[in-house]
Amino acid sequence: MKVFVTGGAGFIGSAVCRLLVGELGGLGSERRQAHLCGKSRVAARDRSEPALYISPSRHLRSRDDFLLREFDPDAVLHLAAESHVDRSIDGPSQFIKTNVEGTYTLLEATLVHWRRLPAERAAQFRFHHVSTDEVFGSLGPAGKFTETTHYEPNSPYSASKAASDHLVRAWQVTYGLPTVLSNYSKNYGPYHFPEKLIPLAILKALHGEPIPVYGKGDNVRDWLYVEDHARALYTILTTARAGESYNVGGNAGHSNLEVVVSICR
Repeated sequence: MKVFVTGGAGFIGSAVCRLLVGELGGLGSERRQAHLCGKSRVAARDRSEPALYISPSRHLRSRDDFLLREFDPDAVLHLAAESHVDRSIDGPSQFIKTNVEGTYTLLEATLVHWRRLPAERAAQFRFHHVSTDEVFGSLGPAGKFTETTHYEPNSPYSASKAASDHLVRAWQVTYGLPTVLSNYSKNYGPYHFPEKLIPLAILKALHGEPIPVYGKGDNVRDWLYVEDHARALYTILTTARAGESYNVGGNAGHSNLEVVVSICR
C-alpha cells in the first residue's frame, strides 16, 4: 500500500507518519526522523519503491497533480490544515485558503489520479479527509457528538473545516471518488505546539507563571491522546467503507479549567 500524506509536519500528521513508517516502511530509527522533516519517500519492507510520501505543506498547489501521478498512491490521507481558533478570528482568509481551497485543489488532483487507476486499484482506493469535531459546535457539560450530529460551526476555523467536509462528501456523491471522513476530538501528546492548552499550562506551571484560561474555563472538550488518534486513522484508512464518516474520541470529557487544575496538582 502506498500512501500520500498531506500535513505530515503537523502535530497529528507527524504522529500518523511515525506510525505509517512503522507499518509501511523498513527504515532504521536513525533515519526515520530525517524522513519526517520534509517531503520524503519511505521504502516498503518488501519492495524497493516508496510506500509513503509525506508532504508537510499546509496548502496544496496545482503541482500536486504531478506529485500524485509520479508517486501513484493507493490512498491519500489529507491532514494539512490551519487549526488555531484564535488565529482564525484574527485572520480568517488564510483558513479559507488552506482548509477550503486547499482541500478543493487536492480533491481535483486526486480525482484525476483515481480515474487513471485500473479498475481493481480504483475500487480499493481511498481519499481520507481528517477533520475536527468542532464542526459540530460546542459540547455541553454532558453528552457526546455522533456521526449524525448536525453541523454548527462557531468560529472561522470550524466553519472552514465544515466547508471542506462538505466538499469531500460532494466529490463522493457527485463524482464517485471513494472518500472517507473522520472528525476527531481534542488531541494532546508528544510534540504538541506550546501555545496549545496542555503544553502551555505545563510550561507556565513549571516557571511559576499565571496560566491563561479562555473565558471561565468551562468549555468542555473530549481529550484524545494523539498516538491513539494516529492508530484510529490508520484503521479507518485501511478498513473503512467509502462514503462513511467516523468520529474519533478519547471518552475523556473535561473542561479547560479541570485540565489546568489537574496539571497544577
